[in-house]
Amino acid sequence: MTKQTGQSGQSDPDLSPEQIEAMIKEYDSESNFRDLLGPVAVLVTIASVALSLFHLYTAGFGLLNEVMHRTVHLAFVMGLVFLVFPRKRAAPSPAMWRSSILFAAFYLFLIFDLLDQLPATTSSYVFIAGMAGLVVLTLPIKGRGCEPGKIALRDWLFAALGAGFSAYLAVFFKDIFIVNVGEPRPQEYMMGLIAIIVTLEATRRTMGATLAYIGAFCILYAMFGPYMPGILAHRGYGIDRIINHLFVGTEGIYGVAVGVVATYVFHFVLFGILAQMSGLGQLFIDLATIIAGRQSGGSAKVSVVSSGFFGMISGSPIANTVTTGAFTIPLMKKMGFSGRFAGAVEASASCGGQVTPPIMGASAFVMTEMLGVPYNEIILIAIIPAAFHYLAILLMVHLESKRLGLAGMSADKIPQLAKVLKRSWHLLVPLAVMVTLLLMQYTPFLAAFWGILFTIGFSYIPLIAHKMGNRDMDLNTVLTPRKLMIGFEDGAKFALAIGAACACVGFLLGITTLTGLGFKFSAAVVQLAYDLAGIVTAFDFTGLLSEKSIALFFGLFFVAVACILMGAGIPTTPTYIILASIAAPALSEFGVPLIATHFFVFYFGVLADVTPPVALAAYAAAGLSRADPMRTGTTAFRLSMGKALVPFMFIYAPSLLFVDFSVVEFVLALFSGILAILALSAAYIGFWGRELILAEKVLLTLAGLVLISNSWIAITLGALVVLGILLRATITGRRTEAA
Repeated sequence: MTKQTGQSGQSDPDLSPEQIEAMIKEYDSESNFRDLLGPVAVLVTIASVALSLFHLYTAGFGLLNEVMHRTVHLAFVMGLVFLVFPRKRAAPSPAMWRSSILFAAFYLFLIFDLLDQLPATTSSYVFIAGMAGLVVLTLPIKGRGCEPGKIALRDWLFAALGAGFSAYLAVFFKDIFIVNVGEPRPQEYMMGLIAIIVTLEATRRTMGATLAYIGAFCILYAMFGPYMPGILAHRGYGIDRIINHLFVGTEGIYGVAVGVVATYVFHFVLFGILAQMSGLGQLFIDLATIIAGRQSGGSAKVSVVSSGFFGMISGSPIANTVTTGAFTIPLMKKMGFSGRFAGAVEASASCGGQVTPPIMGASAFVMTEMLGVPYNEIILIAIIPAAFHYLAILLMVHLESKRLGLAGMSADKIPQLAKVLKRSWHLLVPLAVMVTLLLMQYTPFLAAFWGILFTIGFSYIPLIAHKMGNRDMDLNTVLTPRKLMIGFEDGAKFALAIGAACACVGFLLGITTLTGLGFKFSAAVVQLAYDLAGIVTAFDFTGLLSEKSIALFFGLFFVAVACILMGAGIPTTPTYIILASIAAPALSEFGVPLIATHFFVFYFGVLADVTPPVALAAYAAAGLSRADPMRTGTTAFRLSMGKALVPFMFIYAPSLLFVDFSVVEFVLALFSGILAILALSAAYIGFWGRELILAEKVLLTLAGLVLISNSWIAITLGALVVLGILLRATITGRRTEAA
């Protein structure tokens, strides 16, 4: 990642590009790459470039069959993960040892359970002994290969096994899927066990232990179904059935999660990398400065707009936070904002890019695949919720600016639109081409293919202009063959962690279909929600409360909490896939439209990046702003309240998503939503023309929450309270200024 600077050329003098890169590695596990040297670096570069070229070629000239395409993709991904991502070689902490021992015990349990399913031959015993030795290597025992630029022997072994289990399916595709379909051989069970262990280890290395624990729990749940309590109980399955279900076919490891990465996400990650190298990120900052720089608190509004622009094409909110925040956070602090508030603004805006059309961080294409809804409908549906999110952030930034009495940026720091477009107009062409193709219903990977080609081709416009006498364009953004190779390598590397994570997500999806876990979770949530609703309505002596509406509220609350917990530390795409498979069916039981349930879990999954105690984007921003991480995370969550309230709004008023559209419902929901955001923004900042007293802040908060309802009575009462308080504050504030 390169450091972004504004048009004025100013940036934080205390942070070098190397420091920024180190911060990205610290907070964004997806970017924690080894610094390789010598022949190993050459090997990784060749493999990474080959993976990018494979996806670029198949995007333009046709995909392989479903299984073959995914196995080739995962063979490269799993092979590269153990070469690109380092083990933690510092003195292992007790927590690391405990985690590793738990996983080692789990692996040994699977290995010796499988022994009963294998024929009593020498090769079977040799395999079991070899796997037991492999388990020892998963422990955090210090070994060779600790020097910079070197790779331990154990990592070479894991890389070979990681590439091998997918290559095995590709090489013996005919025997497995055509000749012996439905009759796995012992070697399929052996390779399947290797796939499970290596996938969990790859996930632990790239994403931490959280997602790996979920994957391991799902396998244990499938095995010990008869011993589960109540509604969670099921018949139980043997290790042979589980391995066959997860490894052979498209229900597990090679399921929809890996499929969307291999056919959609990878291409847009690569496009984002190349677009940034060609200068698109800098163009976004310049345009944002022109749009918002002159206004009160302009530096913070520039952060919101630029991070929203960049977040659309960025697959990582954390990397987006650090990259754009290197410019925007120091600028906000110089303008008078506190470090805590500056970091929170950047983190919240960067995460908002994931829900902003037209690209939505590639999640829109995952929704298209899972819902079967055309892409142009998805981005239309996403417009109003995204607008609410940014309205909330911008309004709170504006109120904080007014409270502090901050002015806009000086004229000399705001670039001229004509000069910016003259210098960078060509960077908008690839993005326009790609979005146009998507709106014309071309496949996402084909649109990305042409977007990448146009990015490469149009990056040479500055060179052509330079030769024709125009010296204003930046020649450093030309994607020369050397830079292109770096871009292809980085594009592949940034897709490795999410590839490993989605392979692990396949465990959850596979076990869900095998055991009916999703329906069991839904039934548990519905039952608990109605039980609590029954308690509430028992104390309702007015008869105004409906048990169904109260149960829906509790159901939404439980699913929202589950989404935030599940999304802690896991990338957006795998988080959404998990939540859509497990949590979304619970809301469907309440009669919520399917598209609304998916958007609900998606929004709360994204919100996890700014929700303490695991607010990774906010913690990264706190590192840049030198503020307290927990307080920054709390403030970022507050600034993201639009993203927390909006899902409830479109559940109660689906017309906001253009579902079951009603003009009356849409206008009412739009009015009440905007008013709710105004109320909560004023309450959280504590200012509206003047400082608000505690009672006013409490009333505004309660009225703002009431406005989310779809009841005319509730909306009317809430609106009267909000408008009354804001009008009174405006009048008294003007009197104070006049005096």
